[in-house]
Amino acid sequence: MTVALRDGGAEATRPLLAVQSTPLDDAELTALFPDFRILRGAASPDSDYPVLAWSRMPRAPAKAPVLAMADGLLRAPPRARLPAAPIGAVCARISGPASPADTLDPGRVLASTAWHAPDLFERAERAISALVRTRLGGAWWNAEPSEAGLPAQDRFALVSLEAPPAGLPDPPAVFRTMIETAIAENGAARTLVIGTEPRSAASSRLLAGAAAQGCIVIADPIPPWSAIERATSVYAAGGETGFLALLAGVKVRCFAPSFYSGWGVTEDAAGVPRREFGRTVPEIFAGACLVATRYLDPYRKCPARFEDLLEIVEQWRRVERANQRVAVCLGMSFWKRRRVADFFRTSRAEATFARTVKEAIGIASRGLAQPRGSIAVWASRAPAGLAEAAARHGIPLIRVEDGFIRSVGLGSDFMPAASLVLDSRGMHFDPSVQSDLELILREAEFPRDLTDRARRLIEMLVARGVTKYNLPSGAPTLEFPAGRRLILVPGQVEDDLSVRLGGGEVRGNLDLLRRVRDANPDAFILYKPHPDVEAGHRKGLVPDAEARGFADSVIRDVSTAALLAEIGELHTLTSLAGFEALLRGRRVVVYGRPFYAGWGLTTDAAPLDRGRRLSIEQLVAGALILYPRYIDPVTRLPCGPEVVIERLDNPELWRPGALVTARRWQGALLRRCSEWLARGPALARAPR
Repeated sequence: MTVALRDGGAEATRPLLAVQSTPLDDAELTALFPDFRILRGAASPDSDYPVLAWSRMPRAPAKAPVLAMADGLLRAPPRARLPAAPIGAVCARISGPASPADTLDPGRVLASTAWHAPDLFERAERAISALVRTRLGGAWWNAEPSEAGLPAQDRFALVSLEAPPAGLPDPPAVFRTMIETAIAENGAARTLVIGTEPRSAASSRLLAGAAAQGCIVIADPIPPWSAIERATSVYAAGGETGFLALLAGVKVRCFAPSFYSGWGVTEDAAGVPRREFGRTVPEIFAGACLVATRYLDPYRKCPARFEDLLEIVEQWRRVERANQRVAVCLGMSFWKRRRVADFFRTSRAEATFARTVKEAIGIASRGLAQPRGSIAVWASRAPAGLAEAAARHGIPLIRVEDGFIRSVGLGSDFMPAASLVLDSRGMHFDPSVQSDLELILREAEFPRDLTDRARRLIEMLVARGVTKYNLPSGAPTLEFPAGRRLILVPGQVEDDLSVRLGGGEVRGNLDLLRRVRDANPDAFILYKPHPDVEAGHRKGLVPDAEARGFADSVIRDVSTAALLAEIGELHTLTSLAGFEALLRGRRVVVYGRPFYAGWGLTTDAAPLDRGRRLSIEQLVAGALILYPRYIDPVTRLPCGPEVVIERLDNPELWRPGALVTARRWQGALLRRCSEWLARGPALARAPR
C-alpha cells in the first residue's frame, strides 16, 4: 500500500519520491525532502518516479531510479537505551535513469554545474575550516585526540581498509593493492594499516599479511584525525577517511571510484575514471555536503544547514566528554532522577546514582584507572563529610543546581528542570569561592558572534516574558501613583544557599524591606513574596501586615516579567529577578553578592569589584550560554537556551502530573498552617 504525505504545498508541482524502510517519521521525511511529494510504501509496477530506502537498494519498477540513503558526514551520537537522532541523509548509491532525485547523489550533483554559485563555494571554504578545526565528521564524532597505537614518528603513509558506502566489487583485491603500493612508495616501516568494522576473515588475513611484511598495523578502527594530521599521504578506496584527509589538505591516493575521485585533486590509481572537467576541494565539498546532503534540525524537525548541525554536534560532543568524566550522581531527589539522567547520559551508559557518600566514593574510585571519575552532587543536598572524603581519595566534585531558565512551575513542586548548572569549583551563589561562572565572566573572550547571539537571546526572553519559573499569572492591575519612583522588592527563600552565603548582613525579607524603605523614603515600594514560600514549601514568610509596614503594596498572582515591565527599579539581596531586571534595562540595587553584581551593571550597596566591566550581552553570554546546560524536554537531547525558551510556549510539555498536584496541595496546607501560627501571637494580644 502506498500512502502520500500531505503538507498543504503545491502538490502537483513537486516530483514524486517513494520511500521504503526508513527510520524517519513523516514530519522528518517532509522536512528532509520538502521539494518532493513523499509516498510511503511500494511504488506502483508501471511507475518511473524514484524510490529510496535506508542502508539498502530498494525494490522498484524497472524504469524507476533507485537510491540507497545513508547518514551524512555529520552524525548524531548513539545514546544509551535511546535511538540516535536523525540529523542528515545523503545518497550512498544510485542506479537508473536521471531524475529529480539526482540532487540527492553527490556524484550526479558534481557532474553538473547548474547549482554553482560563488557564495556557495565561499561558504564551503568556511565550513571545511570549521570541520577540520573541530575534528568532527563521520562515525568518530566524539573521539578524544589520541595517539594510542600510532607510530612514534611522523610522516607515515596511512592505509585505510574502509570501503565506500556503495561497496567495492572485490574489496580484498583493492585493499591488497593499496597496501602493496604504500609499501613500495614509503617502505613497510613507514606504512600504517588501519582495520575497520565489521572485521571479516579476509580483512584479518590482510592485516596479518601487512604485519608480516613489517607494516605498523592497528586492527581495530581508530579516530582518524590524529592519524590524518601526522600522515604524509592517505591510501583510500573511497571511504570517509580519504574524504576527511582531502579536506585536511593531506595527499590522497584513490584506488576505487568515489564522489571525490577523478576531479584532479586526488592521485588516482589505474582503473579509477577521470571526470570530464576538474574541481577544487571546496567545490567537491559544496556539491557533496551542502547540496546533495539534506540536514534536519533535531529539535524542530525542519530543514537545517550544515553549519547549524556542526554547532549542534560540537555541543553534543562537549556534553558527552564532560559526562564521561562523571562516575556517579549523589544527593539527587527521587523525582529529579529521570531528568538528571538525561543531563548525564552518555553514548556508553546511563547515569549512575548513589545514596550515600561511601557508595559514591566506591563507584568513583573504581573508575580511577581511566580518566578520573567525578561525583556530581546536588549542591544544596551535599551530605556532610563528602568534600573531605572526596579529597582524601582524589575524586573531583561537581556541584549541580537548577539553571537560570528552568521550567514552567516550581522545583519545590517537583516540576523537572530543563536547565542545570554544573560547577567544578564551587557554586555561583557562594561568593567565598571563585565559581566556574565567575571565572568565565572574569576571563572568557566574548567574540562578536557570541554577543550577537546573546543580544538575540535577550530580545527573545523579554519579548516572551521568560523568567526562571514562568508561572502563569495575569498582568498588573494596580494603579501606581504618578510622580513616585516605583521599586520592586522580590522576596527570597530565607534558608536558600544564595541568601545564607551571599546575603551579607541582611537578615531575611523583612530586614531587606526595612533597608529599602530607609534608603528610599519617598518611593512606592512593591513587595512580591517568593513563589516557593507562597506555595508553602520553603522558609521566608512575611505576614502582609508586617510587610506593609515598609512596602506600599504586597503583590502576588502577577508574574515577575509583567511587574518588570512596569517598575523602574528593583532592589534585591541575591534574587535572580535582579538579573532578569537587567535584561529589561531596569536599575538594579543589590544588597548581597549575586553572580551578576560587581561587573558595572548594578548599584551595589556593599562595594564589590570583580576586576572587569561587562556589557549586558557579555553577562548573558556567560550566564545563559556558556555556563548552564539545557535539555530539550521533547527529544531529551542537549540543546541551547533558545530551544528551551521555545518549548516554554507549549503548555502540554509542562502539564503537572499526579506528583506535582499532590505536592501543591501539601504546600497549600503548610502555608495555611504557617499563616495561622503567624497570627497566633496577634490574636493572643487582642482585647477580649
